[in-house]
Amino acid sequence: MSDSTKERMLDAGLSMLLRHGYNDLGIQAVLQETGMPKGSFYHHFKSKEDFALQVIDRYMSEVHDGLDDSLGDRSLPPLDRVRKFFESTRDKYREEGYLGCMLGGLGQELSGINPVFQQKIESCLSIIAGRIEDCLEEARDRGDLPSGSDLHLLADLVVNCWEGAALRSRLRRDPAPLDTMLDFYFASVASSPKPSAGATSG
Repeated sequence: MSDSTKERMLDAGLSMLLRHGYNDLGIQAVLQETGMPKGSFYHHFKSKEDFALQVIDRYMSEVHDGLDDSLGDRSLPPLDRVRKFFESTRDKYREEGYLGCMLGGLGQELSGINPVFQQKIESCLSIIAGRIEDCLEEARDRGDLPSGSDLHLLADLVVNCWEGAALRSRLRRDPAPLDTMLDFYFASVASSPKPSAGATSG
């Protein structure tokens, strides 16, 4: 069986997990969506859990592509590149009907009952925050953030706030919570006190 069969099922899983969550997703529904026989599923995946974990990996591959496109845009200052990533993500949510972040949705559904998914999703969110932290380090080095900024905290904060805003956006089917969160976060970061040009540490 070809890899294209597996890719079709993973692609279906991306949209189906986002729409229905894990518990309401049946293997039979995936097979019907893709027109594949049951044997094809178990040729590529050990179980429904294995399938969902591989869908998360596919989702993260798309997230990394988005991070590469935005954080790698050297025509913009670092903080603008971070904002560009979230704005691009917001636009993707709009195309999907404001269903929000799959990581956040699965985390809310499964983190309290399934330690495998709890660890997987926390790891994914930490990876995203880590990449943002690298960009914030550039911002600090060029003086856009105070020299004493806790970059790990700032990166975690923007991811945490985004996930909460994504949930509200999903509930309302409206981008306003996402836009308000971004405006507040970046205005707060930009207004953080910075050392004067002649200041020295002692």
